Amino acid sequence: MNPRRQKRLAVVVTVMLLLSAAIGLMLYALNENIDLFYTPSEIIDGKNDGQAPKVGQRLRIGGMVVPGSVKRDPQSLKVSFDLVDTGEAVTVTYSGILPDLFREGQGIVATGVLANNRLIEAHEVLAKHDEEYMPPELAEKMKGIKHVKPSEAGY
Repeated sequence: MNPRRQKRLAVVVTVMLLLSAAIGLMLYALNENIDLFYTPSEIIDGKNDGQAPKVGQRLRIGGMVVPGSVKRDPQSLKVSFDLVDTGEAVTVTYSGILPDLFREGQGIVATGVLANNRLIEAHEVLAKHDEEYMPPELAEKMKGIKHVKPSEAGY
């Protein structure tokens, strides 16, 4: 191989390596910012593939606030409450001002970090606007299940 071809080959290989490294770093950065959606029962039991979220993972959780579970700290803006869908409940803690539409028996979506297998430390809480609205993933899961109000279910 003549020297001119060797230089071209070296430049092409170097450009390909740099491009591959840049793409790899972008994918790694994007992977760190993904918030996957879970329901309370999926956090406890895992999704359909059996994979449950790991402690420390960022996630979004949607469900209904269990009546009587909202506990407010009188000295600060800290609030904790339980969320439920069709299975067991998980606890969400949040420090801040809750949305005006937040109340017991209401559907909410929270974004936060899984602190342990039943505790989510939220940094954002969103309340639904309509009594009939339900996140699509939760609506799909609840198809064919007779809905029982939390007050009737003994929560």
